[in-house]
Amino acid sequence: MDYNDQMKNRVKRIEGQLRGILKMMEEGKDCKQVITQLTATRSAIDRTIGVIVSSNLVDCVQKANDTGEKSMEELVQEAVNLLVKSR
Repeated sequence: MDYNDQMKNRVKRIEGQLRGILKMMEEGKDCKQVITQLTATRSAIDRTIGVIVSSNLVDCVQKANDTGEKSMEELVQEAVNLLVKSR
């Protein structure tokens, strides 16, 4: 799978968010602020997982279509399983 710059940048932003949260904790910031930032980070991770799974599904479908390895149903089921496992 090819991870494009957009995907990598998403992860880098998440990394920055996590570093910011750690700094907030070290500074003794309010619990509500920390939780708000953690929730935003979790949402960003969920969206990134969705982008990667959907991109992977497109790649797999194209490859499977060329090789005839797996059915469309099997590929969709694998993608759904990845999404369910991520939660």
